[in-house]
Amino acid sequence: MDKDNLSAVLHAKGDLRLEQRPIPEPGPNEVLLKMHSVGICGSDVHYWQHGRIGDFVLQKPMVLGHEAAGRVVQVGSSVTHLKPGDRVAIEPGVPREMDEFFKSGHYNLSPTVLFCATPPDDGNLSRYYKHNANFCYKLPDTLTFEEGALIEPLSVGIHACRRAGVTLGSSVLICGAGPIGLVSLLVAKAMGASQVVISDLSAERLAKAKELGADFLLPVKREDVPQEMARRVEGMLGGQPQISIECTGVESSIQTAIYATRSGGVVVLVGLGEEMTRAPLLNAAIREVDIRGVFRYCNTWPTAIAMLASKHINVKPLVTHRFMLEQAVEAFDTARQGLGIKVMLKCDKNDQKP
Repeated sequence: MDKDNLSAVLHAKGDLRLEQRPIPEPGPNEVLLKMHSVGICGSDVHYWQHGRIGDFVLQKPMVLGHEAAGRVVQVGSSVTHLKPGDRVAIEPGVPREMDEFFKSGHYNLSPTVLFCATPPDDGNLSRYYKHNANFCYKLPDTLTFEEGALIEPLSVGIHACRRAGVTLGSSVLICGAGPIGLVSLLVAKAMGASQVVISDLSAERLAKAKELGADFLLPVKREDVPQEMARRVEGMLGGQPQISIECTGVESSIQTAIYATRSGGVVVLVGLGEEMTRAPLLNAAIREVDIRGVFRYCNTWPTAIAMLASKHINVKPLVTHRFMLEQAVEAFDTARQGLGIKVMLKCDKNDQKP
């Protein structure tokens, strides 16, 4: 094993550097990974641009990256289900304690959770990274490292569709055709949704949504009135959708989702926007529209791997740009500009394949 552990480290707002870090030593329940593919998430860009997300504030230099896959090179003394050479996808959220959330299966809600690239925890945009072995999932030979890395955003879509109760014949509105809106589209279709409308400001992203199976495309302008947008959705479907999955966090889009959803239906809020947001709660209440939140995901990696391996879901078209780790700053700038869909960084200098 070489000594090169080049890492993408955020030092302060707007200050992203490539620097060498020591190669970590795995603990008894950990594995050391040689990283291969790491996707850039909107949260990574937000930390770079603003130095914080809500209450999570950068206090010290932090390695970015949490959409990741790599190869095991060393295992801790208590690890029995993985061995050097195994290709794995990384679930970035690991609870530190076996608390009530862990025991009830909602470990994503544990206040003690370690989450890659969320202050104060380092991410995995580096040559080498150590992680809890129980949150590393072996990839079938038929799946690429990039597919493994994309399990992280795909998991958000799986969790959102589960929370929404998507099932055979569901009609669904998805607000936002960014990476999370698109994976929600893929999952909703795989779960049996019969009709899916997806909205966005970008014609390019709507075209990608069409390619991925959207039934109706709803172009949006910033000045659009939510009630009118809701009527347009109803006209497309011939009735109001049973489920709306809001992936933008934009106030007007949240309002559209509530107005659009059928009485007795469900609105799932996935996108993160302003802390205080005006929403027509009375409209939702008198129509018994349930509003449900989503925080990351839990218990999704085995499902995602099975769906990808069976070819029921194809995430490969989401990757539109690839960069070497040495080009991390350029890659982040590409993601910041909203060019394409998913920007992927290749961390193994000897293996740049997908």
